[in-house]
Amino acid sequence: MMTTEQKFSKEELIQKSKEPGLKAMKMHPFYQGKMQVLPRCEVRSFDDFGVWYSPGVAAPCMDIYKNPEQVYVHTSKWNSVAVVSDGTRVLGLGDIGPQAGLPVMEGKALLFKYLGGVDATPLCVGPDMSAEDIIQLVKWIQPTYGGINLEDISKPKCFKVLDTLRKDPDVKIPVWHDDQQGTATVTVAGMLNAIKVVNKKKQDVRIVFNGVGASNFAIQRLLRTAGFDIRKAVFVDSKGILYKDRPDLKDSANYKYEIVQNSNPEQLQGLLPEALEGADVLISLSRPGPGVVKPEWVKKMVDQPIVFACANPVPEIFPWDAKEAGAVVVATGRSDFPNQVNNSIGFPGIFRGTLDVRATTITDEMCIAAAEELAYYAEERGIHAEYIVPTMDDSEVFIREAVAVGQMAIKQNIARIKLSQEEATAIAWKLITESRDATKLLMHEGFIPRYQE
Repeated sequence: MMTTEQKFSKEELIQKSKEPGLKAMKMHPFYQGKMQVLPRCEVRSFDDFGVWYSPGVAAPCMDIYKNPEQVYVHTSKWNSVAVVSDGTRVLGLGDIGPQAGLPVMEGKALLFKYLGGVDATPLCVGPDMSAEDIIQLVKWIQPTYGGINLEDISKPKCFKVLDTLRKDPDVKIPVWHDDQQGTATVTVAGMLNAIKVVNKKKQDVRIVFNGVGASNFAIQRLLRTAGFDIRKAVFVDSKGILYKDRPDLKDSANYKYEIVQNSNPEQLQGLLPEALEGADVLISLSRPGPGVVKPEWVKKMVDQPIVFACANPVPEIFPWDAKEAGAVVVATGRSDFPNQVNNSIGFPGIFRGTLDVRATTITDEMCIAAAEELAYYAEERGIHAEYIVPTMDDSEVFIREAVAVGQMAIKQNIARIKLSQEEATAIAWKLITESRDATKLLMHEGFIPRYQE
């Protein structure tokens, strides 16, 4: 099988990696946004507005007033998600603010709709909103939405927002932080198959986590739940390796305190090069590269190492450089490289399944169910060094993922309605297929104009 590196020279690959950004600067102003609002109901004549609005609308209003759960029957709440961001940690761009973060949130909404059939609203807020402000905002808007997707919020604010909302008994809808739970889910799926490619076992591999932000914080927790031995892992932040006697990590209020108490058994000290000596796996979600991870450091890892370099928009090390240094499996967060370990194959299906059974939250067990289904799907098609997780082209995977998540929610007794696997499959298939077909129809009829290079 010809690899990506064999198809293109290194110079061509570098140029190819710049193409999405160049196209984005032309196509974004052409379309002036990626989402719009269209009717769900028929409008055969103006008489229909007497049903959809006054006076007819009073009847469903009073039905909801008497039985609040009827809001899922009479309105679009059942399929609506708010993508909430304050723009303080956008992709690899950092604190660029809510307006500059809006293109990302619109893109998120597009993925929600096209891949999962979910109606998502970009909701960029701020600037300078505290954790308490965002918590209150979510509580204020929850009557309208069936779920909340927190996005690109800096740490430790993001931890407080998510943890507080998930524990609040007055919050009746699922609240999810995609940078934590979504990234963790897809990374677990990739890891389950990556270790199979190199013929290693979960409990044997030593993992180095480069970056101890929201993503890696959640990844290590979910990997532990999935059976990986995180006690032998080593964590590295901007100051170096985390170890118990490091002066800034002795305060139990520091969110890294728990990690340092349950990892790095040899109490290694130093920087990333020292951490990587003898490691099986590198999971890096730190800052955009290239050059953040150097090939000579990868050479210090054990035979057949695995490298997940997932910073956006540019990975910490380019895949071809990691492979030249000996890495067997290399994953990034980019769709134009093999092995895209990216939330895009996670959150659309996970929310589809969550919404379909009206689950009250999204648990770690639901995330593991999604990760395992992603891994199974890829394995059925034949995993290898450049295919460890499905891609966005694998449309069936979102349906299977939705079903797995919904069934786990039912098993955990956190679903408002119960569906059989057959019923859940039919619902997910219908909604996802309709969303894609509607987009194609709008393009075919010219309501979405064609962009000409």
